[in-house]
Amino acid sequence: MVKLTIDGRPVEVEPGSTILQACEQLEIEIPVFCYHSKLSIAGNCRMCLVEVDGSSKPVASCAMPVTEGMAVYTQTPMVEKSRKGNLEFLLINHPLDCPICDQGGECDLQDITVAYGRGESRFDLNKRAVADKYMGPLIKTTMTRCIHCTRCVRFADEIAGVSEIGTLGRGENMEITTYLESAVRSELSGNLIDVCPVGALTSKPYAFHGRSWELTKTESVDILDAVGSNIRIDTRGREVMRILPRLNEEINEEWISDRTRFAYDGLKYQRLDTPYIRVKGKLKPARWEEAFAVIQDQLKTLKGTEIAAIAGDLVDCESMKALKDLMIKIESPHLDCRQDSSLIPHDSRSHYIMNTTIAGIEEADCILLIGTNPRHEAPLVNARIRKTYLKGGASIGVIGPKTDLTYQYEWIGDSPAILEGLLSGAHPFAKKLKDAKHPVLILGQSVFKHVDRVAILHNVQALLKDYKFIQKDWNGYNVLHNAASRVGGLDVGFVPQENGFDTSQILTACQKGKIKLLYLLGADEIPMDQLGDTFVVYQGHHGDKGAHLADVILPGCAYTEKMATYVNTEGRAQLALQALPPPGEGKEDWLIIHALATSLGLYLPYNNWDEIQTALGKIHPAFDNKGKIVKTVWQDFELPAPMAYSHEPFVLPIQSFYMNDPISRHSTNMAACVREIANGDKIDD
Repeated sequence: MVKLTIDGRPVEVEPGSTILQACEQLEIEIPVFCYHSKLSIAGNCRMCLVEVDGSSKPVASCAMPVTEGMAVYTQTPMVEKSRKGNLEFLLINHPLDCPICDQGGECDLQDITVAYGRGESRFDLNKRAVADKYMGPLIKTTMTRCIHCTRCVRFADEIAGVSEIGTLGRGENMEITTYLESAVRSELSGNLIDVCPVGALTSKPYAFHGRSWELTKTESVDILDAVGSNIRIDTRGREVMRILPRLNEEINEEWISDRTRFAYDGLKYQRLDTPYIRVKGKLKPARWEEAFAVIQDQLKTLKGTEIAAIAGDLVDCESMKALKDLMIKIESPHLDCRQDSSLIPHDSRSHYIMNTTIAGIEEADCILLIGTNPRHEAPLVNARIRKTYLKGGASIGVIGPKTDLTYQYEWIGDSPAILEGLLSGAHPFAKKLKDAKHPVLILGQSVFKHVDRVAILHNVQALLKDYKFIQKDWNGYNVLHNAASRVGGLDVGFVPQENGFDTSQILTACQKGKIKLLYLLGADEIPMDQLGDTFVVYQGHHGDKGAHLADVILPGCAYTEKMATYVNTEGRAQLALQALPPPGEGKEDWLIIHALATSLGLYLPYNNWDEIQTALGKIHPAFDNKGKIVKTVWQDFELPAPMAYSHEPFVLPIQSFYMNDPISRHSTNMAACVREIANGDKIDD
């Protein structure tokens, strides 16, 4: 440890720490513009100047390492004069846009100028004007406000991995721009808005729509992928105005994906706000009692084995728990939360979660990706992998289609049969796995949908044993989900019961007329043309694919409109809070199922929020430890005998990052991205 004093106060910090980090440890505020804890040090804004004994000039605290016995002063006349002078230079060309700037009220430049500035201007010449740059449908630019902190340049290069933003010119003539005046092709581009300390980069969809002090802020969790990013939902009245990230170092750090940030406008369109029943081929609005009565009439004539339920990708754990209990009451064994027909082993929780955890990826020294494109399926996980690659030079191998993952990797092949080369040691990447101390294996959903999935898992299990994936204090086996409901559904047991059908078998039974009634709980991604003449009950929040085919529609709540539990891909249960009420007669999903059960004369053993939470807690301790990782003991797979490989290549589950769920499909922001940002990730052989 290095000992020094700051303003006469002693402090000990790690060797290699900067003066700024030492000041943070003592909670001494140092104004900064260019410094960001997640980015490399630039040292070009000069706002963090401090005085150091033995130096005739002020020192940039963000770039100066501490030394033993150093004496630092942060409040001397020299420091005060330097800060005022620096701010005066920054404001020379900054426009007086505060009344019309979307950054107003949450602007670093405003706050720091009030705290450290002169209070008046001595500049009376013409201000510099800079043409606005084009950065796509999501980011609005007003480059005259830019103070050249270069945070956006460093974020794009270091975190997002797309070197599309840079500087042209020098000094007063320097400008920040996208090199080809085109949209920023990154799934994390919206974070450029957050890192900008002034109003040069703002949200284009949110422009001139509101002020920060007008908004009600609600902490919640994103469900548009399985990462479980912590977010803040800003609302005004009954409308979501914007979504911002919340800091959580273990999950999303301080970033979110563009779909998480900008798909919120899809919550306004094509909403289900009243029950519907199909009369003479047409859907007609109905009262809740009428909708329940129609379902009751259907169930009276059916056996339990003629009824099935499928849960979608955005469903909360409370709803799946309630629907599972209802299905058991009516003696139906046919239920599944895997609407994509991925047959994930669920005998042990360790088989279907990310055991290494998202943050734990940073400890890996060798990573093997099988059947996944994390850049599209989980951009924040991909950012962790890139961070690991840049920090320690981890070796990365990919089995699956070639894609641009924003970091260098060794492409091993696109056929599952290549695993045999790794097992035998014939493939060069096998040596990297052998030498690794903390290897990580990440399986995508295409593994569990593949025709050779049993053979793949046999070889995966052999890999786990032959290499050091499973150790006493290390579990490198990971499943990367792309559905927010998947781990929670497997946790609550929303899977086929004894002699029950999975999703593909349910669809086959529907075509053959063996399933007479199908309950779709937010399930919109199944092939609707395979349902035959089955009576369909759809419960959800958007008039999407499932609702168009339904005979009865029960309007539920979107994730912003209810308090609900979701479990992310690493098995961490998190609570999403209600930010606004649902439209019309929409109700919380588990309460709809509870009311339906009551109308059928059936009893579900919970009547309020606390009681259903108690019921979830009895299933798994993760539900009683929200926000925390509950350790899982590894167990070997129990697999049937493998078949020979078919050599069919992996097919990635997400073809369009921007529109692949009911909310984003109805978002005009995401539609603009699809139109404008071509899918240029494919690499030709």
